[in-house]
Amino acid sequence: MARIEEAIDISRRPDEVFSFLTDPKHIAAWEESAVAVRTLSEGPLGVGSRFQVQRRVGILKLPMTMEVMEIDPPRSWHFHGVDGPVRGDLQGRIEPLDNGERSRLTLSVDLEPHGIGKVLVPLVVKPMVRKEIPRDKVLAKELLEAGAS
Repeated sequence: MARIEEAIDISRRPDEVFSFLTDPKHIAAWEESAVAVRTLSEGPLGVGSRFQVQRRVGILKLPMTMEVMEIDPPRSWHFHGVDGPVRGDLQGRIEPLDNGERSRLTLSVDLEPHGIGKVLVPLVVKPMVRKEIPRDKVLAKELLEAGAS
């Protein structure tokens, strides 16, 4: 499937944007479909760390386990779904602007269907994600610019 990509400029330093967006406890605050998040790994977030995101997909609430595939503070991260009928693949990239005083956030999402997900992704999930990602980036910007850390 084709990746969905969105970018937005945020009036916060790259390290602040990165820290907020990659912290699992903040995911439900800025990702519209995320209802709850639970860490599954001990210690700081790193390659191989896992967390479970409960997502609202239509009338369903689906748990999705995400694994950290890559993490390069404060520049980029890559989280990949490892279970469930719809496995998300989220990549984030942060570029410094104005000598590092502001940031350009680029979010890139793809969906990997399995089982019933082969029906759900094109009919329900992909259209939902196409609408959600632009709202997610704006919500992240608003939260960060209002002082979230």
